[in-house]
Amino acid sequence: MPYRAGKKGGTLGHVGLPILSVVIGRLMGVSRYRLQPTPAQKAVLAEHCGHARFVWNLAVEQHEHWRPGRKSAPGFAEHCRQLTQARAEFAWLRAGSVIVQQQALKDFAKAITSFFAGTHGKPTWRRRGRSEGFRVVAMRAGDVRRLSRRVGEVRIPKAGWVRFRWSRRVPDGVKSYRVTRDRAGRWHIAFAAIPKPIPAPCTGEVVGVDRGVAVSAALSTGDMLSVPGLREAEKVRLRRLMRKLARAKRGSHRRATVRQAIAKLKARETDRRRDWAEKTSTDLARRFEVIAVEDLKIRNMTRSARGTIAKPGRNVQAKASLNRSILAAGWGQLVERLEHKAPGRVVRVNPAYTSQRCSACGIVDAKARESQAVFRCRSCRYTANADVNAARNIKLAAGHAVSAREGPRVAGPVHREPQPVLLSA
Repeated sequence: MPYRAGKKGGTLGHVGLPILSVVIGRLMGVSRYRLQPTPAQKAVLAEHCGHARFVWNLAVEQHEHWRPGRKSAPGFAEHCRQLTQARAEFAWLRAGSVIVQQQALKDFAKAITSFFAGTHGKPTWRRRGRSEGFRVVAMRAGDVRRLSRRVGEVRIPKAGWVRFRWSRRVPDGVKSYRVTRDRAGRWHIAFAAIPKPIPAPCTGEVVGVDRGVAVSAALSTGDMLSVPGLREAEKVRLRRLMRKLARAKRGSHRRATVRQAIAKLKARETDRRRDWAEKTSTDLARRFEVIAVEDLKIRNMTRSARGTIAKPGRNVQAKASLNRSILAAGWGQLVERLEHKAPGRVVRVNPAYTSQRCSACGIVDAKARESQAVFRCRSCRYTANADVNAARNIKLAAGHAVSAREGPRVAGPVHREPQPVLLSA
């Protein structure tokens, strides 16, 4: 995606651990499939990616010259007029699809609007081999068809009918799709559609989810969930390839081959993490009515500690290893998919003291956590897994707010506290 999504929420507090926000709403989802283009079709798709990257970077360059007080930079309408002139002048650009090129400008216009609204970062340059893709809109009813049980076809401009793996049913009424290529060279197509949220079980159960490094997600029920990473043999091969890459000459064919092999291993790890996030989020949305998570600032937590030349950082190597472990645990991806599948039922809790508070007596003691996995309260002698104890604290915070004030926002008010004013009347 050319820009990242961001969210802002209100505040709601109670005694103990404050609730920071309750995410409500339905977001645009995608149904992603593996494309199987022929070599000739791959060349056409790569050309589309190059054209989309070219017009995007031109728009970024124009906005780089803008400063406060100057005349506003060109908008989407002006960019389209300039694109028409460029296509009339350059044959290589005219040979591409105008839909692909216009949608790249449309994506840039949305990114700029979100940047000035303060919800997204500033659009940056697109590099070849990274974030490769393009978007196509105005699909017709016959542009997608099924050939067999596992094979389907989609019509792509200039490329014709391109086959893809029919791993699940294509959503009805899709109007656009995005074609992407990852670093491993695999092509995917994602049909844009608004997915139906998973219905609440209506049991009133609340679960707390504590995300960690040793254990990716610990539930208040005692379940311990971990992201499946690379196997030991794959890790050994990855280390061997990294050493081989360091010895390879830059720009050589051997270096490109090694990088491709590393990218395939990394893609395998990414696929397993995404699959885990999808299955875990679906299971939690089906089993529990309210899901409480910590409001972690993952971008700040994974910021580099290198510092500057004048003020170098400390423990840089250890911090870099911690950052990789946090990102490999899929913290943000799990919560993002929960918010998509259970809108209005995900509650964010302030993470302060969740790992130091006893879930049995409520005493906060920094020395109660004896190790990464053991929590032993020195007041009431309560003993439990440290991550499970933190998850139960998160559940207590969310459960107090939901049961004392109201039920889940999607179901309407259910519980109410006695109102002293009404009782006195």
